[in-house]
Amino acid sequence: MIASVPLPIDLQDVTKRYRGARGVEHVDLEVPSGRVFAFLGPNGAGKTTTIRILLDLIRPDSGAVRLFGQDLRSHSVEIRRRIGYLPGDLSLYENLTARELLTHFAHLRRGPPWSSIEELTARFDLQVDRPIRTLSKGNRQKVGLVQALMGRPELVILDEPTSGLDPLVQAEVHQLVRDVARDGRTVFLSSHVLSEVGEVADQVGIIRDGVMVAVEEVAALRRRAVHYVDVRFGGGVVPEALTTLDGVARRPSAASEVRLVVTGPLHPLLAVLSGAEVEDLTIREPDLEDIFFTFMSNNRGSPGDETGTRVVA
Repeated sequence: MIASVPLPIDLQDVTKRYRGARGVEHVDLEVPSGRVFAFLGPNGAGKTTTIRILLDLIRPDSGAVRLFGQDLRSHSVEIRRRIGYLPGDLSLYENLTARELLTHFAHLRRGPPWSSIEELTARFDLQVDRPIRTLSKGNRQKVGLVQALMGRPELVILDEPTSGLDPLVQAEVHQLVRDVARDGRTVFLSSHVLSEVGEVADQVGIIRDGVMVAVEEVAALRRRAVHYVDVRFGGGVVPEALTTLDGVARRPSAASEVRLVVTGPLHPLLAVLSGAEVEDLTIREPDLEDIFFTFMSNNRGSPGDETGTRVVA
């Protein structure tokens, strides 16, 4: 019998409430190794609370938190050595150089050697011998990324990792995230830049009002999301069957063109179009922003509401 591999992240029925503020309610979340998991939600939805629970910075009122198969409360120090973390509100020691700061962090973590850290600083073209107070916002963010990724942590938690970075460095971050997952390690990513989530994530969790409303594969979300279809018909003749298809809605358009929003599979629409005189057809794949706003508009219940606040794959 083959033993199962412990999950890097395993939250079971986790609840955290604040006096006068929302936390998280009955969150279940399992993230396996070798995945890039993106954690999405509007401001105040519970993302920061969840991250702080994962780091044992705060503790839940109820529920179980296990990382790498171990209880977080009783193995906190051991587990933290296996985690790299980039906070969204990054604060650094201003009077140190990047080299001094990274060396200090390496000593606290009992490694890694500077030679392995230097591989990351070179990829980011980071100037390590200037005081951090003289660095731009983007270069400070690079320091934060290096300290999160150095030592090849088994779980990397990144909160808004590309904030302040130019497009070329953003692309390098995306590649590094993919490299971590390809290496069998795990990335837990919180970002408001939905295009970058769509670029790197394998799986997405969406939280609203402290409740998980979806945990799904990105590919599955794309298949179920809306498509935007523009059709131009020869002679301006529009098939009547278009008006009776389930999940198909028309948008304003010119007389010779039909603009549609299709929710669900495309094949019923394509079957109708195959018998029509189509001069031009454009189908736009949904991006993650479309998907995100679809979930936000379709899941407006409150915690404890049984009418659809939670859809877990």
